[in-house]
Amino acid sequence: MNLSQYINQERLIETFLELIKINSPSFSERKIGDVLAKKLEDAGCSVEFQEYERSFNLIAFKKGTNPGIPSLLLSGHMDTIEPTEGITYSIEDGIIRTTGNTVLGADDKSALAQILEALTVINERSLPHGDIEIVFTSAEENGLFGAKNLDFSRLHSKHALILDSSGSVGKIVIAAPTHYTYEMKITGRPAHAGIEPEAGISAIRVAARIIAQVPDGRINQETTANIGVIKGGTATNVVPKEVMIKGELRSHNTRDLEETKKRIFETAETIAKQNGARIEISGQEEYVAFRIDEDEPFLKFLDEVYKNCGIEPVHTQTGGGSDANIFNQRGIMAINLSTGMQKVHSTEEHIYIKDLYNGSLIVLKTITAFGESRL
Repeated sequence: MNLSQYINQERLIETFLELIKINSPSFSERKIGDVLAKKLEDAGCSVEFQEYERSFNLIAFKKGTNPGIPSLLLSGHMDTIEPTEGITYSIEDGIIRTTGNTVLGADDKSALAQILEALTVINERSLPHGDIEIVFTSAEENGLFGAKNLDFSRLHSKHALILDSSGSVGKIVIAAPTHYTYEMKITGRPAHAGIEPEAGISAIRVAARIIAQVPDGRINQETTANIGVIKGGTATNVVPKEVMIKGELRSHNTRDLEETKKRIFETAETIAKQNGARIEISGQEEYVAFRIDEDEPFLKFLDEVYKNCGIEPVHTQTGGGSDANIFNQRGIMAINLSTGMQKVHSTEEHIYIKDLYNGSLIVLKTITAFGESRL
């Protein structure tokens, strides 16, 4: 079946432009949520708002025409990195790009538009399909907050498409790392910097020695470390008593992450002790790594979907996380696909209309072919 003829490119672009005009930073997704709910209902879906403390997730369901086809989950996130207030854009040479001092918002509104167009085509053409679950999460950009607060008891799918990767359509993310964040509170001893500096212990100098000696940057092919925040001191005439350091570790390899974390913490504790300072260290795992095996049937099925649409699939691993980490952690095989968005999180963000179209075609083809996947 030639599905490409059913994608309404003009409608798809119109939907995308409507969505990027809505300001929706993390935890402020109510307006776009209402718009999305109406569009999902128009596409024949039932919609629920799953509220949590700081925002909500949008969960929708479209009943299948064939009960023998397994359920499939489609997901993207509603929020954008800031700034998106007062967004302006241009359309030229087949490219939609931001023209002001804001991001475009293609991350991740290209995904929302692509999913909506595919569902609309399914509905208006009465194409056969299994049950479809749709999850639009909130506050993804703030640390996967929506996915972490998602009520998974409402979902039944075992396989999911997460549309939230940059690059041309065809890129398939098969691996993402574990992300661990930590804080170090270093306490020295205050003193007057002009009268008796020798009586003090500078927490800033201790912190500087720690930062200079702990592993940093790319540790190896699978592991990175970074200290991104340092706060401390009260005045230039006071030997600083307290400093807070915030850092992170990411790795595709659990052993490497643990070894690097141990080196950082032990080095910090040794330096603090040597300089007469106290140190308190705390940390938490933000999300865990996932890797999809090259022989996984769902991945092979998706490869065929791309090839049938005339697009060469490219498997890749990323150093960043997405809602796919959380879904995989909760037992749903979730594969992150590129939507075509380019130079995300910058004022150079853009997307090719061809990629916007191809992304929606991939979603549509996945839905209609899923019944033949034998997963």
